[in-house]
Amino acid sequence: MLSGLILCGAPLGNPGDASARLKEALSSAAIVAAEDTRRLIRLARDLNIDIPGRITSYFAGNEAKRTPELVEAMLAGQEVALITDGGMPSVSDPGYQLVVAALDAGVPVRAVPGPSAVTTALALSGLPCERFCFEGFLPRKAGERRARLAELAGEQRTLVFFEATHRIADTLQDLASALGADRRAALCRELTKTYEEVRRSSLGELAAAGEFRGEITLVVQGASAGAERPDDETLKAEIAELVASGQSKRDAAAAVAAAYGLSKRDVYQLSLR
Repeated sequence: MLSGLILCGAPLGNPGDASARLKEALSSAAIVAAEDTRRLIRLARDLNIDIPGRITSYFAGNEAKRTPELVEAMLAGQEVALITDGGMPSVSDPGYQLVVAALDAGVPVRAVPGPSAVTTALALSGLPCERFCFEGFLPRKAGERRARLAELAGEQRTLVFFEATHRIADTLQDLASALGADRRAALCRELTKTYEEVRRSSLGELAAAGEFRGEITLVVQGASAGAERPDDETLKAEIAELVASGQSKRDAAAAVAAAYGLSKRDVYQLSLR
């Protein structure tokens, strides 16, 4: 039996996307650490495989406690397979702490590649895929989220976000305000599952559509090259909106300056007028 850590790319929803290597890894590991042990057992049943190794939970709430235990097991010669609910561990999912700890301990780390919500949504979006920027989950607090989006307003690469069902309506409103209601986007929900849906529209139209249910990956068109500098009143209005959301005037001016590729000093001086 091998020792070390193996990161297992899990199906996003359809168990038919599981690879032969994933089945082998789950069937041979001494320990299988799962974000949700119930989903792991259901996946094993769907794949018609047995998991003879010890199954343990590994999720955001117990990462700090469970990481040293798993590293100790690997140092003792056991192989640990890490699997999350869908996609690759550590990519907006638990796993990063364990990878770093394993590497620091000199433990081999390998991966079994699997389906990715990021690249799947990109391919389905109809938006440019040659260059993209994955932002994961945006901040939960409205002020912090708007500040992050202000920084991304001038990003020319296609943007990819994950978002929770209960925050998607607010996020779409903030995206339309920060990037422009006409900016093209594709909202991909329940990828590879029974109710998979891809809604391709503008940010404004998606924001007006209301709430969306399920696991959501959002792909947004990048900014056009050489976009014109907004007039002073528009810049001041954007700064005022960020200040109203809780940011300092200096931080708000810096975020707006970054969004349009302008001098932080000049935009801050503008905010003082």
